Amino acid sequence: MKNTKIKTSAVAAIAVAAGTLFAGVPLSNLQGAGGIAFNPLAYTAGLPWDGGETNSLNGVVSKPQVGGWYVNLNDADINWYAGSAAATLFGRLEVSYGYGFVNAHRYGDRSIETHNVGAKLRFLDENAFDTSWVPSVAVGGLWKYTDSRTVDALGLDDNGFDAYVVATKLVTQTPVPVLLSAGLLYTDEVVNGVVGHNDYDTVAFGNIDILPAKNVAIGLEYKQGARVGDGIRNHDYWDGHVAWFVNDRLTLVAAFAETGDKDKFVRRGSAKNLGVGSGAVFSVQYQF
Repeated sequence: MKNTKIKTSAVAAIAVAAGTLFAGVPLSNLQGAGGIAFNPLAYTAGLPWDGGETNSLNGVVSKPQVGGWYVNLNDADINWYAGSAAATLFGRLEVSYGYGFVNAHRYGDRSIETHNVGAKLRFLDENAFDTSWVPSVAVGGLWKYTDSRTVDALGLDDNGFDAYVVATKLVTQTPVPVLLSAGLLYTDEVVNGVVGHNDYDTVAFGNIDILPAKNVAIGLEYKQGARVGDGIRNHDYWDGHVAWFVNDRLTLVAAFAETGDKDKFVRRGSAKNLGVGSGAVFSVQYQF
């Protein structure tokens, strides 16, 4: 596999420098976009077939990558399963699809399904202009749909659209490499879009990962809770995670996620930090 094929993958770039190829970021996240778990990164998904950015058949679209997630929010009796696929066109435009299936026993809505269709354009390359400090920068959007029965009960919309801008940088001047990412999200989501959609708010998100070994990443992820009108405020999300890049195709992830107090609930006219508890997260990622 050519080194040029992974020029937008920070973790893989570290592995190349060490002389061995491993899979890396971005992962296909819970909603399908190239990122970590909840947040997107500025890097785009997939590995170009020939490393080129031409309009020829094998330079137009990258090989895809896929991801599977299991989120066990045990204290809220919620099991969340997600699967996704993403690829990059012309070496710069990511397209993605994510499907989610949520068993929400506690809330009487036992089979929520979600569909997420996304696109992300990387318009600034990392270390552009012959520098060592310029981050990769991208803009993206995500159309989200949920069939939750809670939508009608609460008078919410069953679909919405997210827009975001994100900057990501791999810092190699530190004793161990550090991946930094931060962005702004314009969203109307209620519980990540699983419960429904309402009014729009702009919130911040960010990630930090350190790489103590060429095939291991340890990090934290944060997503600010959006206030989406009618007294509904999503709780802040965070997770701590460990990723093991098994080889140049396979990545395994284990994490602990906190989404807020499970006893908070949506009620119009009453401000709540809406959360669905905490629990373990596991993921399997594969790059073709």
